[in-house]
Amino acid sequence: MPDPTNSEIAAALEELGDLYELDGAIIHRVVAYRNAAKAVRDASVSVSALARQGRATELPGIGATIQEKVLALADDGAIPAAVKLRARFPSGLIEVTRLPGLGPKRARRLFEELSIDSIDSLRAAAEGERIRTLKGFGPKAEESILAALADAGAGEPRARVVLHRALAVGEQLIAALREHPASERVELAGSARRMTDSVKDLDVIATASDPGALARAAAALELVEAAQIPGEAGVRLRTHTGLKIDLRIVAPEQFGNLLQHFTGSKEHNMALRDAAVRKGLHVSEYGVLDDSTGHTTKCTTEGEVYALLGLQYIEPELRENRGELEAAAAARLPELVQLGDLRGDLHSHTTASDGTASIEQMGMAAREAGYEYLAVTDHSASFGFGEDVSPLALRDQVERIRSAELDGITLLAGSEVNVLPDGSLDYPDELLTELDWVIASVHSSFRMDAEAMTGRLLRAIEHPLVDAIGHLSGRKIERRAPYAFDVERVLEAAARTGTMLEINASPDRRDINDVTARAAAAAGIPIVINCDAHRVRGFEVARYGIATARRAWLTAAEIANTRPWPEVQALRPRHRAAV
Repeated sequence: MPDPTNSEIAAALEELGDLYELDGAIIHRVVAYRNAAKAVRDASVSVSALARQGRATELPGIGATIQEKVLALADDGAIPAAVKLRARFPSGLIEVTRLPGLGPKRARRLFEELSIDSIDSLRAAAEGERIRTLKGFGPKAEESILAALADAGAGEPRARVVLHRALAVGEQLIAALREHPASERVELAGSARRMTDSVKDLDVIATASDPGALARAAAALELVEAAQIPGEAGVRLRTHTGLKIDLRIVAPEQFGNLLQHFTGSKEHNMALRDAAVRKGLHVSEYGVLDDSTGHTTKCTTEGEVYALLGLQYIEPELRENRGELEAAAAARLPELVQLGDLRGDLHSHTTASDGTASIEQMGMAAREAGYEYLAVTDHSASFGFGEDVSPLALRDQVERIRSAELDGITLLAGSEVNVLPDGSLDYPDELLTELDWVIASVHSSFRMDAEAMTGRLLRAIEHPLVDAIGHLSGRKIERRAPYAFDVERVLEAAARTGTMLEINASPDRRDINDVTARAAAAAGIPIVINCDAHRVRGFEVARYGIATARRAWLTAAEIANTRPWPEVQALRPRHRAAV
């Protein structure tokens, strides 16, 4: 029996965590197995192999006990604890726990109070309007369950991977290939090169002095779980994280054609081909064919491809057929914002709320990231952090921020205040006036209808002491859809009041998205790109906020925090009102 893959181990550990939660185990045990499952899923090497070497404990969240369970799964095909727990619950109940919006705790209540033990009995109870009778559920929860059941019945779409998880593997593979003696050029292509929110797989384009040797080296890398037979044209791989990678090896003179073609997007390439045909040309991964001469020009760079078509070079992030071809033909493409343009960050957390580092540690980390200023914006009390972030505690925090002595960076006293369901804020105005920076965010009641949520956001935007709205739509990429609201009305209000909107760079948020960010900038709304850092390494995610801004066609001038702090300060609604 072959050793289980990382995906199979992670699924087994997640199931064990769910079973423990169904069984009423303490939350720390449940969380431990879920954290272990995440560590296994993210591991770039075989966890089975590590466990056999006694080294699986080197992974975060995996101790000796979980390593033993991994070995049991590898040797016997099952984890004994999971076998025992499965015997206590109907097999269909585990399937119910996997339905979005339920989970083990709610599934157990449904089982105990309504005898729901399968997807079929859940559907019957929801259609019979029996679930709404349970405290904590209600008609809306029942509707959500029916919608989730309908989605499940439609079949599972192919899984997508959030970009930063894919790049963590892809960039490791590319670095290894570039070190190989046969390697000449190795570049990422596909949607990952366009920096989309998530990807299905990765495309890598390479040239090599010995293509077969490079393909064989790729297949033999430790991060590869399985590979097809390597050939002169490349190889298809699957990594231990479950990510599929297609390595294509091409002649150097054709590298630009292939890189342009496989970077996409499909819509961009279709529009490019149509534009080329009107010029008597045909563009493909093989070259640019001139109909009048029958000659095909091969290109070593993408710039040559676009130049042959009479176009400016188009940055990968813009290749979505959103007007980039017309702008390139007229030489009017914008000079996109770059990571080095950011001069400060206006959304961070410390141990005063849910961060893991002190004010001084976060300040030093921001300074090392190249920032001139940092707003410390810990969560407010109503988001679940209790007395530690009460108004009195916030005043103490303000004093600590202002008394911190750090050379080379300005620390700003702020708060990420919670926008309550009625649109009010959870700190009084007299306290907010003492802060250098106020960012307001929605953290609860995501299921409000669109009209109510719009009103909630409008009230926060129109508050004169709110400088910016954080992660406007509340989405979590591939995990939680945006809540419903009227984007046009919200953008109109932000433009009217001067309230800034955040691109939250956290790679599972990237919120606002590129489409909304482009519309906001077009309306004259200042954008801030923030890391929402909760730890000293949290500023590393700025690249994803920049990626969203670039996909939105934004320049440095349209990002507020590319300016020094006094200029940002002058943009705030309260300053504009005073003037």
